[in-house]
Amino acid sequence: MCSAVSIEQDVQQLRDQLNHHNYRYYVLDDPELPDAEYDRLFQRLKQLEAEHPELVTPTSPTQRVGARPASGFTEVQHELPMLSLDNAFEAQDLRDFVRRVQERLGLSSDADIAFACEPKLDGIAVSLLYEDGVLVRAATRGDGTTGEDITQNVRTLRTVPLQLNDGDWPRRLEVRGEIYMPRAGFEALNARQRERDEKTFVNPRNAAAGSLRQLDPRITADRPLEMCSYSTGIVEGGELPASHYETLELLHRWGFRINPEMRLVQGVEGCLEYYEDLAARRDSLAYDIDGIVFKVDDRAQQQQLGFVSRAPRWAIAHKFPAQEEMTRVRAVEFQVGRTGAVTPVARLEPVFVGGVTVSNATLHNMDEIARLGLKVGDSVVVRRAGDVIPQVVRVLPERRDGSETEVGIPASCPVCGSDIERTQLIKRGKGKEAVSQGSIYRCVGRLACQAQLKQAIIHFVSRRAMDIEGLGDKNVDQLVECGLVRSPADLYRLKIADFRGLEGFAELSSSNLYKAIQARREVPLARFIYALGIPEVGDGTARALAQQLGSLERIARALPLVLTWLPDIGLEVAHEIRNFFTDAHNRQVIDELTDLGVKPEQSGELSPALRGSTTLAELLVKLNIPYVAKTGAELLAGHFGSLDALLEADEEQLQSVAKLSKRAREALLGQLEDEDWCREARAVEKQLLEFGMHWSCQSEAAGESSQPLADQTWVLTGTLERMTRDEAKEQLLSLGAKVSGSVSKKTECVVAGPGAGSKLAKAESLGVRVIDEGEFIDLLQQYGISS
Repeated sequence: MCSAVSIEQDVQQLRDQLNHHNYRYYVLDDPELPDAEYDRLFQRLKQLEAEHPELVTPTSPTQRVGARPASGFTEVQHELPMLSLDNAFEAQDLRDFVRRVQERLGLSSDADIAFACEPKLDGIAVSLLYEDGVLVRAATRGDGTTGEDITQNVRTLRTVPLQLNDGDWPRRLEVRGEIYMPRAGFEALNARQRERDEKTFVNPRNAAAGSLRQLDPRITADRPLEMCSYSTGIVEGGELPASHYETLELLHRWGFRINPEMRLVQGVEGCLEYYEDLAARRDSLAYDIDGIVFKVDDRAQQQQLGFVSRAPRWAIAHKFPAQEEMTRVRAVEFQVGRTGAVTPVARLEPVFVGGVTVSNATLHNMDEIARLGLKVGDSVVVRRAGDVIPQVVRVLPERRDGSETEVGIPASCPVCGSDIERTQLIKRGKGKEAVSQGSIYRCVGRLACQAQLKQAIIHFVSRRAMDIEGLGDKNVDQLVECGLVRSPADLYRLKIADFRGLEGFAELSSSNLYKAIQARREVPLARFIYALGIPEVGDGTARALAQQLGSLERIARALPLVLTWLPDIGLEVAHEIRNFFTDAHNRQVIDELTDLGVKPEQSGELSPALRGSTTLAELLVKLNIPYVAKTGAELLAGHFGSLDALLEADEEQLQSVAKLSKRAREALLGQLEDEDWCREARAVEKQLLEFGMHWSCQSEAAGESSQPLADQTWVLTGTLERMTRDEAKEQLLSLGAKVSGSVSKKTECVVAGPGAGSKLAKAESLGVRVIDEGEFIDLLQQYGISS
């Protein structure tokens, strides 16, 4: 029997371990444990605390969620006001700010001042109070003097330490920061809200605010919120560094997340350079920012500069151009895309937003129009972020005057006049299929519809597909409108004389385009699959199909359930692939391409990772038997040993399966009586055998991966001189690497060419391996790839 002392020691050791791993995962973004091991530790601590409730403390990792819903929020008086910031909108505004700082400090105009720079997160400002290293209160900014007590909600955030690391913190410490919702989390949250038929959020900031003000902290805990610290308030019983930048680094060591984009620069030119760099990368960040905050780094200088009534004189926010503006919807028109999707587009009264004049905005689909409650003539708020297509984010119904009109889907295609049909969605759950209406309407005219034909050809010849140089949008338009091209296969039937009749073509240009088309009869299988334009299949999915299944014939035959064994292919995408290849028209186009000598380069071999990769239990899980999850599938597989034996089982045999629940047994019996289901199960197993994925093929599996860079993340930056960046990316992908646009601690290697900037600097600061183009080419040659 364990003594009370040893149990208490075990509990404390588990808490220390979990706090350490929380810090590694949520603050450093550098986990040391797999999720399963972390969950094991957490469940062990939870069990011990349940058995010994007297050992439970407010700072235990298990206590982040669980408080009862509050009846309301109490007020909190800030001991030090949470001030606003003055804004700069132009470079001159920032120069004027720096000049005023120099004058007030008695410095010359050429004296450089150190500034701490960090992104201005678009979230909710909060204050956290720690006493003896323990979180005792969290409050909103409110009006700067009085906020609301949101302690129970903030305790649910993994990026907020309940107890500080180390032991050199002040006795009382107020940490200030921004609680925000990353874009991916925002999209996922809105998707869940739509599934539940609940109200969606307009933007991540509104979602963060709404999530923080939930009276039930369990709801807050379910929202993807994060916190980033940016300053301190009250400090008693201890000292902080004389540098603002060093103070934030110290907070980081104590357990707080700080923004990885934070920099220390010199003078106004350093500030402007930082602003331009982050403005260029703004849309690639994982979260919304609306500007940059510049703070005088020296705390003594901060005190000397002081405050005005509402803002410090030592800090300023340099705002980005507005990304949301109000305008009016003049009309709603419908465009037809490559797959026949009929998409509504709002024609707007022109408005300047996000640095450009916007007159059109996407409306996505009719469901989005219904969700917005949009009518023609409405006043709306339009959002534009960088190169992202402008979109209508909300309608302002209070501005209506009665002249607005409803928006309806046209009865026929606006391009070819064919019928428009609403897509159907097949939802699968508990062994059943339910058909519902999708959000997309499609023209049924296919390649007879010029809009679809043009887009299909443009996609087919694009750089990531067949990569036929010289066939731009204008030339494709001419070929289609002249009736020379009615399908992708017609491109390979063209003669030099056909081009001479087109605008802008002479003898040489006609000959060059003819040769460019003929030269692209053989391309890698992944490019060919992508070029076909299968709905929902991007170049990443096309590459997975080619690398894993190895041949066009195998891809074309693959059943949807078999396709789901491939990485990142779900059942809905699998059905899109299957539907494409079973369509007679699509098969005809592929056959014509083949007859004309267009042959994808293919290995013909199943990838080593897939050979013998599945198990009977996994097959049973994928067959989606009601109430039979992983554990039940393993019980059935272990008992029967083969699919045939299971499909022939009767009730008595199923009753003999130890630990199989009654509900699972009854559900399985119902499935076994369904001849279609049994036929499908046998067909899937037969194909797994034919492809070599069946568990009986495990002895044939290759022992070594053919992708030496599998699971590694690489980054390309700067200018490459002996190959293009796209070519370098293709080579890395062929070796199994993932190619990212940003550098992190998880990056394996950065290939840096001339002109490499912030990515190279970040790699060097993180100690990430960096090689030049020559070393990269040497590496490729080691793996048998010539440049």
